[in-house]
Amino acid sequence: MTEIATRAATAEAIQDAPGSLITLLTDTAALTCNTATFDEGAAGAPVHFHTKATEFFHVTAGRLDILVDDEIHTLGAGDFIAVPPGVKHAFAPAPGHTAAVFVGFTPGMGRFDYYRLLGRVNAGEATVQDIKDSSATYDNHYAESSVWSGRRRSAEP
Repeated sequence: MTEIATRAATAEAIQDAPGSLITLLTDTAALTCNTATFDEGAAGAPVHFHTKATEFFHVTAGRLDILVDDEIHTLGAGDFIAVPPGVKHAFAPAPGHTAAVFVGFTPGMGRFDYYRLLGRVNAGEATVQDIKDSSATYDNHYAESSVWSGRRRSAEP
């Protein structure tokens, strides 16, 4: 096996939404990894699920709310959680906090182009419909959650 190495100075960074930055680390058949940083109030990722991959999160700073099925967990620095295939989830910084997170998928998914698409939508170069149309390609299927939508409303002043 050949090692996988990504240097911080050359890693591709994508602003996928206001207050959200994704840094791409590796995207192989076995493993896809990135870091994500969220400013306070950033929207994070909407409710979705993957049919083929486990997605895992390791919070490196701040506090992250993560929906897993119908339960919201608040993770702090050093906390870890893995979400198996088929389980709906969403994540965003906890109200009043920022968050930095190491995110991975196993097996890998050829996912970097999905993140690039999010960046193009944020820049006005692609549409939300383009994201919806890419669901099968990137194994990113959107779902609904009254628990998650209630979290956003209850965090408002």
